[in-house]
Amino acid sequence: MPVLPQIRRALAGNAPTLIEQPGLRRAAVAMVLRECEGRPEVLFIERARKEGDPWSGHMAFPGGRMDPTDATVQEAAERETLEEVGVSLRGAELLGRLDDLQGRHAGKPGSLVISGFVFHHPSPEELAPNYEVEETFWFPVADLRDPERHIERSFRETGSMQFPGVVVGEPDRHVVWGLTYRFLEVFFEAVGHPFRDRWGDLDGRPGPRL
Repeated sequence: MPVLPQIRRALAGNAPTLIEQPGLRRAAVAMVLRECEGRPEVLFIERARKEGDPWSGHMAFPGGRMDPTDATVQEAAERETLEEVGVSLRGAELLGRLDDLQGRHAGKPGSLVISGFVFHHPSPEELAPNYEVEETFWFPVADLRDPERHIERSFRETGSMQFPGVVVGEPDRHVVWGLTYRFLEVFFEAVGHPFRDRWGDLDGRPGPRL
């Protein structure tokens, strides 16, 4: 499993695929890593449940849509991380950028492009989630590739269609899927440890809005 020096080297040599088409809405997320006893851990949030929010209750990385005050999508990721969990990324190390992902609806590209940035924070502050976040926790990066944690199931938004996910807590509640799963897939591909169950294999299916 990759340790921090390997992740750093791999992402330094990674050339992400960016979506630069004008006229699309922009958002960004931060994949924040820390070291615990020499093992990298990643920060996940469980989004608060809110009626009308398509990501209500989802497991996710901190992030959100660009504000007019954001000069870049990276600034948006940093601002949202500070707002949502109280962690400043100003002193963190930017390890690299992941491929841009495009939201989808019924299997077709949507109008929202999401950019992902990977940071290493040597000493993150105590987490202070705001009203948008139900729960926060750190999870070992290596355990995200544990086959016992990988499932395929339907979700509230998918009807009877089944999609891959990773259990990171309670099996009926803390399941990473959708957009965040796709970013994990991109990350592990970039560091040389690809997922077995690939979201990209499902591109032909009608999918949820992500």
